[in-house]
Amino acid sequence: MAPIEKSEGALIGIIGDEDTVTGFLLAGVGNMDVRRKSNFLIVDQKTTKKAIEDSFKELTAREDIAMVLISQHVADMIRYLVNDYTQAIPAVLEIPSKDNPYDPTKDSILARVQHLMGTDH
Repeated sequence: MAPIEKSEGALIGIIGDEDTVTGFLLAGVGNMDVRRKSNFLIVDQKTTKKAIEDSFKELTAREDIAMVLISQHVADMIRYLVNDYTQAIPAVLEIPSKDNPYDPTKDSILARVQHLMGTDH
């Protein structure tokens, strides 16, 4: 993946429930490119696992995305993809949502950092 030029800026990708994504969109994180591709996915009961997988793969492959925030309960639905993702950029961070608290024992990225720092148990 080519480094992101400073003058271009970088985007944050978001995959999560409606409240989480809406909060980030209101903060100005949302973007729609010329091909009508957005940097977010709102996940609800009707969202298929394939749609979440495709969005995760697309966001982590885009050169203009520096970080992907994914609600932990959504990450659990595609845990195998999140666990297999090893690139530094874009960074993938699991976040809590209003209805689902954060569980550090499920966070594979945190586990890798703890392992590297020698603080894993």
